[in-house]
Amino acid sequence: MTSSSEGEFRVGVLGRGTVGAAFVSLLPGHAERIELITGLRPTISGVLTRADGSFEQILERSDLIVELIGGIEPAREYVMRALAAGRHVVTANKQLLSRHGEELWEAAREQGVQLRFEGAVAGVVPVIRVLQESLAGARVDRVHGIVNGTTNYILTEMARTGATFGQALADAQRLGYAEADPSEDVDGRDAAAKMAILARLAFDTPVHIDDVRYEGIEQIQPDDLEYARELGLGLKLLGTAERIGEGLSVRVYPAFLYPGHPLASVNGPFNAVTVESEAITEITMSGPGAGGPQTASAVLGDVISAMIPPASTPPTMRVLEIVQDVVSAFYLHLEVADEPGVLAQVAQVLALQGVSVKSVVQRGLGDQARLVMVVHPVLESRFQAAMGLIGGLEVLRAPPRAIRVLEEEFG
Repeated sequence: MTSSSEGEFRVGVLGRGTVGAAFVSLLPGHAERIELITGLRPTISGVLTRADGSFEQILERSDLIVELIGGIEPAREYVMRALAAGRHVVTANKQLLSRHGEELWEAAREQGVQLRFEGAVAGVVPVIRVLQESLAGARVDRVHGIVNGTTNYILTEMARTGATFGQALADAQRLGYAEADPSEDVDGRDAAAKMAILARLAFDTPVHIDDVRYEGIEQIQPDDLEYARELGLGLKLLGTAERIGEGLSVRVYPAFLYPGHPLASVNGPFNAVTVESEAITEITMSGPGAGGPQTASAVLGDVISAMIPPASTPPTMRVLEIVQDVVSAFYLHLEVADEPGVLAQVAQVLALQGVSVKSVVQRGLGDQARLVMVVHPVLESRFQAAMGLIGGLEVLRAPPRAIRVLEEEFG
């Protein structure tokens, strides 16, 4: 490594997309303040893009590498080489960490350098720092929240305007909240990767993205949101990691919330994460989640932290069984024949699986007949069995649709 000027801290940047460009623009304006805090003045030592720059040269003349390429390779190779060379690394790459985090954290520990990743989850919401530092001594029972600003914006607009999923997505893309290819956001993969990272930190156990069950929002219809309003519900794409007995459940799913839930009022491109523990009851953190400047700000915070060592992600101390079958309430939407006895048939099928109905709304006539209900909490396997039986009823005119409902409210 070439020597730096006294008092200089050299930052090499890999990637100049939306976040990379925002970070390169952000750092110089904060360099003087950072120098007052750390005694070192950060400078950009080089930027690697697809068309320009050499990783070897940037690595040689850097004290810290910021990885903003995204994806798995070559990001993983570059991060591993940087750590092996004794460089601190800051990344916002949630897919990389959710698949290869244990390998990367171990490499950082072996070299005595820092691997920081606040920007990988929830934008500027400092949930990783809170889990690693502020709540390091607490036994966490559950972490859940809205960790994808793109889907939260889409669902907010669908509820506010009555727009279809496609219309709201196009609006999100126009405003820069959604990528040209939004598939990882809308199908739940982005949130699943983030929840794998949060679960690993909160429960001190290895969690791979393949351990996370996820669903997206592509199938949500405007009338789902319309009926939900009548039932007093609002829709969010949630990520949940929680203890179930001696195991751990990590999942991503659309869910309806009642107004008293702390996440119900989080709208637009905002993220929010709630951490629950017997020691602290619950803490909810919220802030902007989608957008280059927001993530770049989180990355800059990590760079500053890396300039003030030490900090590391310790090895996991236990392996918890991953639990797949959990209890949930559900919203059920049925397009049915307009004839007597339909509700009784559906209720009978639900009862056979031990599913009880909390509330029912009947709307429309003829081809527009709809039956919408909320059922009480039940094991998901039982509800899915009931769904299979309901789907076979002759009185149904389309496959049934179901969305989870969180019944809890906080005063």
